[in-house]
Amino acid sequence: MSTLPVPARPARLDAQLIGLVGVAHLTSHFSQLLLAPLFPWLKEAFHASYAELGLLMSIFFVVSCVVQAASGFVVDRLGPRPVLFAGLALLGSAAFGFATSQSYWTLAGFSIVAGAGNGVFHPVDYTLLNRKVQPARLGHAFSVHGITGSLGWALAPAMLVPLAIAFGWRVALMGAAALVFAVLALLWLNRDQLDVEAAPTGLLHGGVTATPDEHALDFLKIPAVWMCFGFFFLYAMSLSGVQAFAPEAARQLHNVPVSLAAICLTVYMVCSAGGMLVGGFLATDPARCERIIGIGFGVAATVALTIGFANIAPMAVPVLFGVMGFGAGIAGPSRDLIVKRAAPPNATGRVYGVVYSGLDIGQAVAPLLFGTLLDQNRPAQVWLGIALVQAVLIVNAFNVRKVRRTRLSTAPA
Repeated sequence: MSTLPVPARPARLDAQLIGLVGVAHLTSHFSQLLLAPLFPWLKEAFHASYAELGLLMSIFFVVSCVVQAASGFVVDRLGPRPVLFAGLALLGSAAFGFATSQSYWTLAGFSIVAGAGNGVFHPVDYTLLNRKVQPARLGHAFSVHGITGSLGWALAPAMLVPLAIAFGWRVALMGAAALVFAVLALLWLNRDQLDVEAAPTGLLHGGVTATPDEHALDFLKIPAVWMCFGFFFLYAMSLSGVQAFAPEAARQLHNVPVSLAAICLTVYMVCSAGGMLVGGFLATDPARCERIIGIGFGVAATVALTIGFANIAPMAVPVLFGVMGFGAGIAGPSRDLIVKRAAPPNATGRVYGVVYSGLDIGQAVAPLLFGTLLDQNRPAQVWLGIALVQAVLIVNAFNVRKVRRTRLSTAPA
């Protein structure tokens, strides 16, 4: 599938842009975990149950889903830079609002603000990368993008919990707000790097001029777009299951000490970042994206079944988490490339907005499924569910390629 031509740029400028987008993406993922690490303090301060605190996360992701789908249209119309600045300003304001909240419902209100800020990043990030980075470097760009997201998730508890212990949860959230606004200042100082000319609305694949009846929503008729949406919904379910419930499920199954279980997720995220780095080199050839996804998630699903149903030593569990994270990480850059190949060149923001809203929906649904299984004392079924979702991801990726090829073969010359 052809795309808009990318003007030739030196590697130095591409590296700078990739770094700036990576910092923004790190901030987005960091902000997704502003409250969760502080739940013990918030529970006491607001006399709230864990279910009520969990509702704050659901509010965040539901709002983020809606905004993500809508913001793609704004990105295509106004360009990514103003939308990015607005998203960061909302996240910083929400962190400051959390820090000064005096009631549970105030927290809920600022969860809406934070979700709105978080919803802009994928349409913004991928529009910038796809429109400005040289095609030969896109695999590396997507690799860095995924790595920085993982680092953002790792940074939140590493920063917030020590601050809360030393100075209190309000100071911790004030520190988070300061970090977000510092990133906003950094990007503002480098705003020329984030400038993108408006996409020519009359251009279709191969430079063909659009017909007068082309509509902004015509991309929704592309089956591959919805296949990609389903892929990211399933991916988010798998990731949410691993992040929230897999360490506890493994602890129950294999008598893993609490201290050892606590590092499993960290090992997973670090190895996932390493896998994304390798995956960036593998994804330099877009034709093999689906095979890389199949291998990566095939390894991850095999490990999930091993942890769920094999008799393994407690000390082996963190190692297996690392192998699973590395496999999933390898698939990351190729995952992003299959969306690029499914998107019309004049609708990048819209397509990424709709497709990546599947992430938010999956992260909202998965806790209901995997949490229920743990409540029913069925930890092995948690791992079975994770493995099944990862297996379906492989099938879905190859279906995206099949649908895309069918569409190309039937498209008018």
